[in-house]
Amino acid sequence: MTQTTTVLVIGGGGTGVGTARDLALRGVDVTLVERGGLASGTSGSSHGLLHSGARYAESDPEGAVECIDENETLRDIAGHCINDTGGLFVQLEQDDPDYFEEKLDACHEHGIDAELIDGDEARDRVPDLSEGVERAMVVPDAAIYPSRLTAANAESAANHGATIHTNAPVTDITVSDGRIERVDIGGETNTTIEPEYVVNATGAWADKIGAMAGVDFEMKPTKGVMISVEYEGLEPVLNRCREPSDGDIIIPHEGEAVLGTTSIEVDDPDDYPKEEWEVERMFEECGAMVPGIESHEIRRKWWACRPLYAPDESNRSDSGTGDERGISRDFTLLDHADDGVENFASVVGGKLTTYRMMAEATADHVAAELGVAASSTTATEQLPGAADPAELDRLVAKYSEPQPTDAGVVADLSGSTAAGD
Repeated sequence: MTQTTTVLVIGGGGTGVGTARDLALRGVDVTLVERGGLASGTSGSSHGLLHSGARYAESDPEGAVECIDENETLRDIAGHCINDTGGLFVQLEQDDPDYFEEKLDACHEHGIDAELIDGDEARDRVPDLSEGVERAMVVPDAAIYPSRLTAANAESAANHGATIHTNAPVTDITVSDGRIERVDIGGETNTTIEPEYVVNATGAWADKIGAMAGVDFEMKPTKGVMISVEYEGLEPVLNRCREPSDGDIIIPHEGEAVLGTTSIEVDDPDDYPKEEWEVERMFEECGAMVPGIESHEIRRKWWACRPLYAPDESNRSDSGTGDERGISRDFTLLDHADDGVENFASVVGGKLTTYRMMAEATADHVAAELGVAASSTTATEQLPGAADPAELDRLVAKYSEPQPTDAGVVADLSGSTAAGD
């Protein structure tokens, strides 16, 4: 069987479903294919932080402003996909006070609310916080639930005419006369799609899809471990205020807390070692902020690969501890007309907080290629089900299942269990 579509989006993570939604709201005929369930790649295996931009304020001002802008937008449109926990950046006695001051000043400069409090007030807010915390800044971080977010975006796209195929891996791409002519889809869908334009939004796997179309570019995926532990009553996101390193963040998720993360380059995002020393390191490092956290029962542990674009990462320095870590996580839109395939683009890099902005930029490019004049409306159109967590969870079951990040929050109506490794 052969189907036709104006735009084929490959990849059902945040950016893919966001792009499908954006184009569908503009009246474009869109089909999205995802090899597993929605958010079953990096999006659903993140640590679940909605960035305020404070993490990037002193090192990447543009990225910081994008984060706070999208943070505020998602609070408006995404409802119960977000948990407004607030956040603290804490300075321990061994941490550089100049770095703290630089970050605080940068937050104020770039429009990120940041309130200075002393260590005693920080411990009043988080009683388990280390006695070694000397001061903290309060920032508008939050928790985000990617299973709900991707499902709601997919439902919005479908409500505006898009077709969503899950468990639908791409098996072959045929290029003829400098254009993608057809894309073969396996799995439950088992069809051939003839598109006018193709968007590759497969994250850490983007270079593999590119290669199927004869386009050569390099991703640089890095693995990171997350551990979800039982933890009642933790409200703010906890960030260690130091140069980015392993185990510098704890994110509350309604009765649980997610500890993260390492950053180690891997060759294959589908096949890499998952090592117990990484888990031990998370407890050791996060335990500096919250002593005794290693005694909390583990609910899940899992690894994920960041969708980093190699040319962007080559200019970054590591954290000083030997791991592959850069503070900025920009995105790049690759127009493969430059590589001889006119109707093909890949969107790579970025972070879940800015998925909507990345999708809008991608949809703007595709609309321009297709001669579509309509503008994006995703910043103001509320996501379906956003006001009702039960409805959001029904949508998760429709398109996938709760992924590791939010498996302790989202009601599993699919009949299966999301678990880490």
